Amino acid sequence: MYRIVKKTPLNPTVTLMEIEAPFVAAKAQPGQFIILRTDSDGERIPLTIAGYDRDKGTVTIIFQIVGATTEKLNHKNEGDFIQDFAGPLGVATKTDGLKKVCIVGGGVGCAIALPIARKLKEQGTNVTSIIGFRTKDLLILEDEFRAASDSLTVMTDDGSYGREGNVCVPLNEMFANGETFDEVITIGPLIMMKFVVEATRPTGIPCTVSMNPIMIDGTGMCGGCRLTIHRDGKSEMKFACVDGPDFNGYEVDFDEAMSRGRTYFDFERHAHEQTCNLFKKEVQ
Repeated sequence: MYRIVKKTPLNPTVTLMEIEAPFVAAKAQPGQFIILRTDSDGERIPLTIAGYDRDKGTVTIIFQIVGATTEKLNHKNEGDFIQDFAGPLGVATKTDGLKKVCIVGGGVGCAIALPIARKLKEQGTNVTSIIGFRTKDLLILEDEFRAASDSLTVMTDDGSYGREGNVCVPLNEMFANGETFDEVITIGPLIMMKFVVEATRPTGIPCTVSMNPIMIDGTGMCGGCRLTIHRDGKSEMKFACVDGPDFNGYEVDFDEAMSRGRTYFDFERHAHEQTCNLFKKEVQ
């Protein structure tokens, strides 16, 4: 059992939790994930590690409430316990040798991008960060990104905070002004990552994407996170959870990944509604 030592709502649909898991904290690296179960009857879900404290023996997760398990998890409070918390899993983000990097995060994907920005900053890398949200009410982790970045631009689709527009607006401006980076790292909704890749492609700057959004069971057995990689005129299948989550963005078939990502949307929404109704009955 793993104790929840901290719980903080970041916006109406996103929650931060700090979990007491010393063995996971001892080995965790940016880009990796854990698999948890809320209780003995719960489903297994993968969540990316948003932070870790080796001295305290804790791991931070940030999750969006979209399905039954995240709804159950959000009903737990500080002092409560999670049944299982296994990890770290996945291949850590490669940061060695990078001197100047642009981090582009979107929505809850910023929770995955933050530990990468922090590690880069700690190793002396110049970090330019762009984070985007639909509206001000959904903004998360601004102060944390500001501390981990040499330059930060906040975008909202509706202009309610920061600059109006999507994350590609300042990115394209930087490229037009001759700005260059050792690498662009982008994490967020699939459609956002696709457009960041296309914006970066003409520059030839390496562009890494995190395919966390398509993971389901986190072990490769379900096949839900498979994606097609196009390389050297050939296509091959990879699994986001065991071969990634990070991939060369220029090689990813995003259209296929987005199509597959919509497969369980209705099921997930229905399961979430059922769980919400169950909690309402318990309260009554």
